[in-house]
Amino acid sequence: MEWNDLTEGAKAVLEQTRNMKSDQIQIVEFEIGFEHQYGEPGHEYTVSIQEEDYQSIKQFAEENEYGEKYHMARNKDIVKLILLEKGKIPDNLSEYPVFRQYKYEYVQKQKEAEEKERAEAEAEQEE
Repeated sequence: MEWNDLTEGAKAVLEQTRNMKSDQIQIVEFEIGFEHQYGEPGHEYTVSIQEEDYQSIKQFAEENEYGEKYHMARNKDIVKLILLEKGKIPDNLSEYPVFRQYKYEYVQKQKEAEEKERAEAEAEQEE
């Protein structure tokens, strides 16, 4: 399967495993049905990951022609995509942080943290 054959949502997920290749295993978690706008006003883009994107990623991971090895694990609508190092899953996988999350729960937590940070900054300015 060629890169151009992938759906847009699949490309968004897979690009995260390529953007920051390092000596570490890359883990991207996503939720099927996820849709969210990112970026600054005027430079916004939407990431949408639907069932067809999952199928596209799954096919790409199985037929990958680029020499990279992937492992996918799905639990209901939450999927972990792991770019493996040396082609195998390590025993201590839980020690590796998730590099990127496309999940509603994660977006909500980020939003709450930003609001808290903004409120604290405003409180400091009033003092």
